[in-house]
Amino acid sequence: MNQKPSNAFIAASWIALGAGMAGYLIGLFRAEMLLNEKGYYFTILMFGLFAVISLQKSVRDRLENIPVTELYYGICWFATILSIALLVIGLWNATLLPSEKGFYAFSFLLAIFGAITVQKNTRDSQQIKNKEE
Repeated sequence: MNQKPSNAFIAASWIALGAGMAGYLIGLFRAEMLLNEKGYYFTILMFGLFAVISLQKSVRDRLENIPVTELYYGICWFATILSIALLVIGLWNATLLPSEKGFYAFSFLLAIFGAITVQKNTRDSQQIKNKEE
């Protein structure tokens, strides 16, 4: 944790986050489904992104001996698992082609991976900056 992330890794992380979110949202915008279904899938994406960022922060805080309550840590894990489960349940019951279901699943996974790595890179860069001061 004493090394600043490379610019290439920072760029790749932002690209993963942007590509995952853009793919998911463009697919959602172009989908022929009711507005309430689109709202469900949009909410799952936003909830999932928030959950994984919060989880990454709480895991990192624990590694750096910053106090994190067991309750909050557990809620972070629960929210992350719940967002993935809600997406799986929604796609399982959706009347979409299997290729569309796979598209949403992989776009979602790419977006949450990107969110985790962007948060990690931000935290790593900030830690290096604070050590230099």
